[in-house]
Amino acid sequence: MQGNHWHKTGVGDFKYHVGVSSLRQIATREDRVCVLNILGGESSEVTPVSHAYSGGNVVFGTAPGKAGAVLETAIGTVPVYDNVRDGLAAGHRFNCGVVYLPPSAARDGVAELIRVNPELRKIFIITEKISVHDAREIRAMGQQHGIDIFGANGLGVADAWNQVRIGGALGGDKPGDSLRRGSIAIFSNSGGFSTTIAQYLRMAGWGTTTVISSGKDVYIHYAAPEFAFALANDARSKAAVLYCEPGGYYELDAQFTKPVVACVVGRWKSKLTRAVGHAGAMAGGDDDAQAKERWFMEKFGVDAAFTPDKPVCSAKGALVTNIAHIPAALTAVMRANATLPDFAPEGSLALKPWFGSDEGLDLPEEMRIPVVEAVAPYNEQVAALNAQIGGVVPRQGMKDASGASQMDAKTQVSSLHGTSMLQAATLPFEAHVALALVHDVGGENDHKLIAPAVAAHVNLHGRPELDAAQACRDAGNAPNAVLAAAAAIIGPRRQESARTALKFMIERFHSAGLGMEFGASLSDSFDISRVDAGEEPGLTSDVPDPRARSLMSGVEERGGRSVFLRWLKSLPGHPTEAAVLAAVSATLAWGPLSRKRISRTTAESFPWWLQLFGTLIGASADASRHEPGSFCGIAQPDLLCSASLGEIAFAALLGRTPQPDDLFAFQTLVGLLLTNGPGAISSQGAKGAVSSDGPEQPERVQLNKALIGFLSHTGYAHGGNGYEGIAYLCEQFRDTGLKDPGAKDHGIDVQSLAARAVERYAEYKKARKALGSQDIAKLPGVNHPVFKDKPINHDPREVFIAKLSAERGETNVFHAFYRALVQQLFDAGVSRNVYCVNVDAVIAALLLKMLWKPLQAGAMDERDLEAAAFTIFLYPRMLGCAAEVDDHLNRGFNMDTRTPASQCRFVA
Repeated sequence: MQGNHWHKTGVGDFKYHVGVSSLRQIATREDRVCVLNILGGESSEVTPVSHAYSGGNVVFGTAPGKAGAVLETAIGTVPVYDNVRDGLAAGHRFNCGVVYLPPSAARDGVAELIRVNPELRKIFIITEKISVHDAREIRAMGQQHGIDIFGANGLGVADAWNQVRIGGALGGDKPGDSLRRGSIAIFSNSGGFSTTIAQYLRMAGWGTTTVISSGKDVYIHYAAPEFAFALANDARSKAAVLYCEPGGYYELDAQFTKPVVACVVGRWKSKLTRAVGHAGAMAGGDDDAQAKERWFMEKFGVDAAFTPDKPVCSAKGALVTNIAHIPAALTAVMRANATLPDFAPEGSLALKPWFGSDEGLDLPEEMRIPVVEAVAPYNEQVAALNAQIGGVVPRQGMKDASGASQMDAKTQVSSLHGTSMLQAATLPFEAHVALALVHDVGGENDHKLIAPAVAAHVNLHGRPELDAAQACRDAGNAPNAVLAAAAAIIGPRRQESARTALKFMIERFHSAGLGMEFGASLSDSFDISRVDAGEEPGLTSDVPDPRARSLMSGVEERGGRSVFLRWLKSLPGHPTEAAVLAAVSATLAWGPLSRKRISRTTAESFPWWLQLFGTLIGASADASRHEPGSFCGIAQPDLLCSASLGEIAFAALLGRTPQPDDLFAFQTLVGLLLTNGPGAISSQGAKGAVSSDGPEQPERVQLNKALIGFLSHTGYAHGGNGYEGIAYLCEQFRDTGLKDPGAKDHGIDVQSLAARAVERYAEYKKARKALGSQDIAKLPGVNHPVFKDKPINHDPREVFIAKLSAERGETNVFHAFYRALVQQLFDAGVSRNVYCVNVDAVIAALLLKMLWKPLQAGAMDERDLEAAAFTIFLYPRMLGCAAEVDDHLNRGFNMDTRTPASQCRFVA
């Protein structure tokens, strides 16, 4: 029927063209298809599946500028032309067009199809977000030329009886498995749920006839009234399932003569003030979800929605508001029509987990959840996932984004891999390393492996890394440049053999069936004879390796357990240093790999990171403190077998073994400073280095260069409000005679000291104002833009550290001074309320507590103090930036840290 002719039927009268009179005609084996933008991202994945499932129904596609290309499919290639006219001129004929074009081009694509092909009868528009103006013109063109249009924003159509799919991905990668022949038609506003509903129906014994993904734009070109008409004329279809979302009056106008189960969702959209997603209804409209529920209840003659507990239905149909209730509702409605299911039920919708993990725990039998095989095609995908070791995350633009760190805008507390920096402040240095590498703080056994693996690379005596660092130091460079010089030496060839050995171990142990065991079971219960050591890549040598023996001794003396080390020692010959480092890395990585918490790329980087961490800690100490048998006064055996990483790092900075309160302050600082959340300048440098190497090709990324990027983007302004907080405290305590800031009887009248400081600051402000100056320096570490405007203000991070110190019985006179200072500012009328002591003041107080004694003893001057404060910041941020580098390596795109040109400015 053309133009303004009506379709006169017993179902309804259409005052517009409707060419399809039965669902059987929507997708047939005779249909021939042309696909616009056939080589686009979505089409190139979906069209080959549709073509093969339908027996070869795509005759050609278009892709401007790519004429002569072909689209590969399982049953042959599909030719590609620049435009539709060229395809027709080559002798191809088609009656169906599929549009995968961008929204701005969809209208012109439809016009091209209609203009050059008089045989065209159906168009399927996959494109979403087409403007209403263009949709109106598309509607007019279709009506004028007698063409049925499906979509837009849909996934096309499929017919299980004809085994044909036109358009999008209905039925997934294996539509034959999902769409089983039966008697139920499906019409859905949601493309994804079209397939889901078909799967659900199979569980209850119902197959499908025609499945239509209508889309949910403002204009639904083939809508519920047309579907009801075609349903009535399809002898195959005994009933239908409709999935409806808010917006539009299509369902109200539909006249159904066969049983229907309608699923209406989206009540929450009535609370919105603007359209969202699938052209959701505006708030207060008469076409919201509740209105549609009423329409269907009136059509079916029921007074409530169907639920398993209250199965309300009639022979005409049932209303549900949860797709999980569709199969039961359909069965009840069909029972009222004396109609049995199409075949025996294939399962149930009860919880059936496809994955299971007891995380290595030996659970009682009654607590073990049985895992069942997934339905096709998911069973094959699940099997492939179970066989895969390590996780894979989707790639995305990472400009000012992070999958490793985040900042809570309300509390200003940042976190790394889900561990808040307040929690990290209570943990040892080994846990901080674990957090960067394995994405959690690790267990006791992890720490016993990490400590010797990092410590093995700290003493740089006789190594070029130390020469480079010392030459840089002697030239007067800042601490970050000194460490960058050492990092530059730790290139990819330095641990290439360790990474090769690690890949070998992961593959062989995975093939041997090592599961998610860890701890004692990882070491003691696994039968290492199952591991095939054939063609091992130089894991052992005929000559003993002293560094390998030292590292193994360090692990054993600390009580570390490793099935990989046990296997390595069972091999003939002497393990190499690279093999031992690989075995330690494999042990650390295995649990997170098996749980798919980290990727293979992450795991295979461990030897490089461990060597870098140790080298940078070592390079921060002057060359004179690196000796053949000791480092900073710590004997080499103790370095590997007993000293904690916190003690080693402290000694590297200050040249002495820390007392317990010093170690507490140091590790608290490291935890607080691991990350500052996304967007930190230091992490930008590291991520930029990865982005420019190309994270999608990890073999090209140089981790040491990424750390150099972090180091070059770090300066004196970092680390606890820069040097200002420490300088301010030094000024206040200069003439007090303070000997030990951690002593309970330190002898300082903190209140009087704070009062004098406030008096001087008040005089300073008054003098500056008298001069008419608006440039008044603020007290470092006082006040915070987020934590203000209350009578008494608190930074939760400072409160946490103060409470932690009190629980330990620790004293820090500098922290106490800051607390007195903010109260005195208020009491003296200098501030309108009691300011908070912010976390920068805490960092300055912790730093100065560690550095006060050497400062007073003349072992360091003000410049040394500033350098030490700077370097202490570098340790934790080195770990935090390693986590960012790893995150970008797994998630990022090439060059994705660039700022778009539209956001760049010219400053004159």
